[in-house]
Amino acid sequence: MLALHCPLRGLYSDTMNYRHIYHAGNFADVVKHVTLIALLEALQRKDKPFCYLDTHAGIGSYRLDSEAAGKTQEFRGGIARVLKASSLSGLLARYVDLVALFNDSEAMTIYPGSPALALSLLREQDRAVLNELHAVDAAALKALFRADPRVAVHRSDGYHALKAFVPPRERRGLVLIDPPFEQPGEFQRMVEGLCDAYARWPGGVYALWYPLKDRREVQRFHRGLEKSGIRRQLLIEFRLRNERPDGGLAGTGMIVVNPPWQLEEGLRPALQQLQSLLGEDAPAQLRLEWLVPE
Repeated sequence: MLALHCPLRGLYSDTMNYRHIYHAGNFADVVKHVTLIALLEALQRKDKPFCYLDTHAGIGSYRLDSEAAGKTQEFRGGIARVLKASSLSGLLARYVDLVALFNDSEAMTIYPGSPALALSLLREQDRAVLNELHAVDAAALKALFRADPRVAVHRSDGYHALKAFVPPRERRGLVLIDPPFEQPGEFQRMVEGLCDAYARWPGGVYALWYPLKDRREVQRFHRGLEKSGIRRQLLIEFRLRNERPDGGLAGTGMIVVNPPWQLEEGLRPALQQLQSLLGEDAPAQLRLEWLVPE
């Protein structure tokens, strides 16, 4: 076992109210899913099978013509802007092609969540473990993938799933930790969960998503990761606006632990193009750098 310094702990409740349908396809989803595709494509470079673990999977796929999505219409500032672009970088073009697979016409009515996008990239020899705590969403997730033998769906707390399924038998793979951030102490739980999983599987690739709302809270999160003893942490932050008085989403961030070779170089052109496509009054601010190097 690795000796890691992970002092942060947080309390949580198993009562969840968050529903991603209100935010599906927004700018944060675009950045997250472009990164996810780059990670999965990198794992495909070797023939050996790998496992994809999604700790907070949601329902897997979302209808943008639903009443819930219509209330916020956040997708109009995200995937809808990308679809209108006249030319796209290679990675962005592949992202758009994958989204198109879930729609029967040019009119986009379905936005694939992380599980659906990931499954569209898995090969026969690969496997997915999808976990969701919300009872209704877990049932929808299971129904969506019931016919796919590569997929196992579980209902539990995401961090319990992290303990239960890491390391996978393949010893290769990607873990996406994408919590709803509706409970206090979520940043602390992410650090603690990562440390515990990394101690048991230091060779895995881990992608941690987080919202940019409170700058001081994010800085504390980064300090916790820096002090953890875990090396090779790539930081991706995409900020649309300054912090909002109402606590709304100002940007989106991801930490990738053990990023595949040349991930940074592969992501940068796509994220730079998204700066202008998704920026509001001005191009979005991009950080793509090592939080903790080798």
